[in-house]
Amino acid sequence: MTVAAAQADAAEVFSRRFAAHRSQRRAASAGYAALFLVAVIVSSIVGEVDLARLAAGLPNIAAYIGRTLPVLRLDTLWADIGEWLWAIDIWLVMLGDTVLMALVGTVFGGAIAALLCFEASENCGASPLARQAARRAFDVLRSVPELVFALVFVFAFGPGPFAGVLAILLHSAGALGKLFAEANENAEAGPYQAVLAAGGTRLHAIRFGIVPQILPNHLSYLLLRFEINVRAASVLGVVGAGGIGEELYLVVRQFIYSDISAIVLLILLAVAIVDIGCEKLRHALIAPAGAAR
Repeated sequence: MTVAAAQADAAEVFSRRFAAHRSQRRAASAGYAALFLVAVIVSSIVGEVDLARLAAGLPNIAAYIGRTLPVLRLDTLWADIGEWLWAIDIWLVMLGDTVLMALVGTVFGGAIAALLCFEASENCGASPLARQAARRAFDVLRSVPELVFALVFVFAFGPGPFAGVLAILLHSAGALGKLFAEANENAEAGPYQAVLAAGGTRLHAIRFGIVPQILPNHLSYLLLRFEINVRAASVLGVVGAGGIGEELYLVVRQFIYSDISAIVLLILLAVAIVDIGCEKLRHALIAPAGAAR
């Protein structure tokens, strides 16, 4: 057989195998798409998704929002704003409590996640038993919503910010633990193995081989979680866990419409300020580290 014939046979074999592989991929993709479509349909049925009901309810939403908007007239603008924000000094104190709840919960939750994430990472030398224990602990902590944690802690310790801080702390530890562990596993193995080969312990290898690589990602995740927790802390007041959420729940139940819009506006401004501040801090802390690498 000539070289040309051998090359032609090889090309034909490759074409057949490639066509068969592509057909298998298309069939698998079609199967996954069909499964996804079935899941969406079943979820819509279980969730009672009704477009006609949605269209009928939208005007009611608009009417409710319209009731919460204050009456602001140009000739008495400042007086109207003062009447709308009549308790702003009280609300700002409550809003500060909310932000501080989120801050404390995020810091201590992040500390727990940072301590356990290396046990949950496959590339950090933990035993299989320790790794599974750490992963399952993170699963449990992030699977329980903050509101459920808050209900338990309000029952145990009484109403107040302490229950909210504990709820945010535990849920943040679970969520950040998973993110930190995945960031650890994306680190290059070379520096870790080099420290071990030089006679260092596992702790030395993690400190000098893993941490310098993943620290920017950990900081980024921590700041992102703080932003999320500010919003979560605003809701925990519904169950008596302190902060501005308690006041919001009170005025909603009493149908004090103008106070609803005022408190929601303050929460939106606080979230926006925290978001901008975290963005500036993230760029200041992480961009230089990324550039150095």
